[in-house]
Amino acid sequence: MSEPTPIVITGGTVIDGTGAQPDTSVLLEGDRIVAVGPEAESAAANRMGVNMIDAAGCTVMPGLIDAHIHCTFDDVQSNDELFFHRDHTLAALIAAQNLQKLLMAGVTGFCDPDTLFSMGPSLRDAIDAGVVEGPRMATGVQALVTAVGGTAGRLIPDTGVVGYAQVVTTVDEMIQMTRRHIKHGADWIKIHATGSIPRHQGELLAWKPEELKAVCDTAHELETPVMAHARSAGSTQACAEAGVDLILHASFMDDAALEAVIDAGAALMPTFTFLANLADYGHLVGAGAGMQDVFRGEIEATAKMMAKAHDAGVPLLCGSESGFALTPYGHWHAREMEVLVESVGLSPLQAIACATANGAIAMRMEGEVGTLTPGMAADVLVVDGDPAADVTVLADRSNLRWVISRGQPVDLDRPWPTRGPISGEKVANWAASSLTRELIE
Repeated sequence: MSEPTPIVITGGTVIDGTGAQPDTSVLLEGDRIVAVGPEAESAAANRMGVNMIDAAGCTVMPGLIDAHIHCTFDDVQSNDELFFHRDHTLAALIAAQNLQKLLMAGVTGFCDPDTLFSMGPSLRDAIDAGVVEGPRMATGVQALVTAVGGTAGRLIPDTGVVGYAQVVTTVDEMIQMTRRHIKHGADWIKIHATGSIPRHQGELLAWKPEELKAVCDTAHELETPVMAHARSAGSTQACAEAGVDLILHASFMDDAALEAVIDAGAALMPTFTFLANLADYGHLVGAGAGMQDVFRGEIEATAKMMAKAHDAGVPLLCGSESGFALTPYGHWHAREMEVLVESVGLSPLQAIACATANGAIAMRMEGEVGTLTPGMAADVLVVDGDPAADVTVLADRSNLRWVISRGQPVDLDRPWPTRGPISGEKVANWAASSLTRELIE
C-alpha cells in the first residue's frame, strides 16, 4: 500500500481548539498532524508531492465530535416504530448509509451510547477496518434499564431486551450484563437512570444507589467508563455519587447535584438539541404546543446550572441525539453549540471547544483527537466563514469547503445519501381520529 500524500493547509485562520492564538498553516501526514504554523510550511517544503489546500478567507478547525448520536435508529418517529418495526440486517445496512451523512456534515468523531441489536461494536470495527465509511466511533452496546423502563414506558418489557434496552432486575444481573457488554466490545456502559411512569410529570430515578454503584464499580474494574441518562436533579446527584463518568442531560440540576458532579470529577452533556428543535420548530412537524413549552422550560432551567458547571471547570460535551425525526442525521450537529452560546452564555470559542476538545472524553481518545496540535489525529474542517464569531456558520453544510477524516479528504461533491421507503418500517395508522357518527351527520 502506498504512503498517503501529505496535505498542507495554508492561508486560513487556524482555531486549534486549545485557546492559543490563531495560526495560518497545518501539515497533515497520514492520520497525524505533523506541524502547525510556520513549522508546517517549512516542513511541507521538504516533502515531495504535497497536496496543497488554499484556505484563504476560511477557518481551519478540528472536526466536530458529536458525543450523543443514535446511528442505528434511522430518524424514527416513535418508540413503537423503533422497537417493533426494525430488522437486524436492514438496520445495519441503513446505519452504514447514514454514517456518510455525518462525515458530510463535518462530524469526524461520534459516540453512540446504545444501539439496536447490540450492533455498535460491529459498526465501529467495520469503520475502523474500512468496510464502511464513517467518522471515528465510540459506542455502548445497549442501555441498561430497570423494569420501570426509560422514556418508552410500558413498551419496555419487565425482563429481556427490546430495541436499544437491556432490562436488568437484580444487582447480580446488572453486574452480569455490564460484564457481558464489555466482553462484546463496549467502549461505554450506558445506564438509563430515569424513567417515565403514568400520571407523573417528568422522569423519576428508577435505580437504587447500590444498583448504580454496582454497575459503576464493575465497569471501572474492567477499565470501562459509565454514562447515564439522568433527567432530574436527584438522579444527577445519585449518578455522580455512584461514580458515573459522563452524565447526559442533567436536567433541572441543583446546587447539591452540581457539587456531587464536581466532587466526582464527572463530565456533563446536556444534549439540548432535541429539546431546542422541539421547542423552536416542533410546530412545523406537528408537535403540540404543550410539549414545546415543557421543553423550553427545561432548557431554561438547566442552562443556568450548566453555566455554573462550566465556570467551575466541569467539562461540557456537545451531543445532538441525532437519529430521531426531530434530529435527523447530518442536519443538527452544530445546533448544540448555538444553544450553549445563546442559553448557557458560552463564547463561540468555548462552545467550539465543547464540540471538539471536550468530545475526546466521549471518544475515550483524550490527547489524541479534538485539537489541531502536532501528534493529534488528522481530523480537520476548512470552513467558509468565522465560527469563532458566529457558530451558526457550522450549521450550514454549504460552508464546509473541506472535511478531512483520518487524514483523507471526504468527497463533499457526491449527492446527499437518500433512500426510498422499506416495507414494514413505518407504523401505519388506520386513521388520525375516531370516525364517530357525529362526524358524518
